Amino acid sequence: MSNIYRLIIFLPFFMLGCAPNVIDENKVIQKIESLDITIFSKSGDKVYSITSPHSSYDNIELKFELKKPIINILNGDETKYIISAEESTLSNNNKLLKLKGNVKLKTLKKDGDFLYADNFIWNIENTNYLLEGNIRFENQNIILNSGKAILGSDNIIEFFNPVKYIIKDENNENKYQINSENALYNLTTESASFKAKDKRVKSIIYF
Repeated sequence: MSNIYRLIIFLPFFMLGCAPNVIDENKVIQKIESLDITIFSKSGDKVYSITSPHSSYDNIELKFELKKPIINILNGDETKYIISAEESTLSNNNKLLKLKGNVKLKTLKKDGDFLYADNFIWNIENTNYLLEGNIRFENQNIILNSGKAILGSDNIIEFFNPVKYIIKDENNENKYQINSENALYNLTTESASFKAKDKRVKSIIYF
């Protein structure tokens, strides 16, 4: 995912006739309505797309400010994850994406996996996604809570100490709750593993 570059598709949005707010002699904040863009890699692969009903572009900091964004993380023509938030910024030549406020990431699996956080940070040159603050992962089998998590390109979410998790029963009701120092959840195999810092205590649960 390295060497992502800004598409010339941005240019038409600057020519829609929206009056820019001139801050100083050189700095211009361009207001953009109904932003809809797709970012490609140099090899022509789709990396992600963004839609936002209200956004702006800072020509000095080369940064987008987005309200109520919807981000589709793409794998070719297929959507891998859909992420929404209250607001986000896109900077560093479209290589750094930050979301904050009611961040919600969901998979497109039939039953659905949902990952919630206060903040989401993605350096596109790194294949991992960092989530911080009030982390909550939930599907039909389990609920996991922590203060920090990393979602890797291998579809494994690592939850950092302290971790609280709730196992659900066949009626989708909470069965029991346990605390753990850290945890891993594999979205592909639908399994959770837990281990203590001294590595003497480890468990794996398959659903």
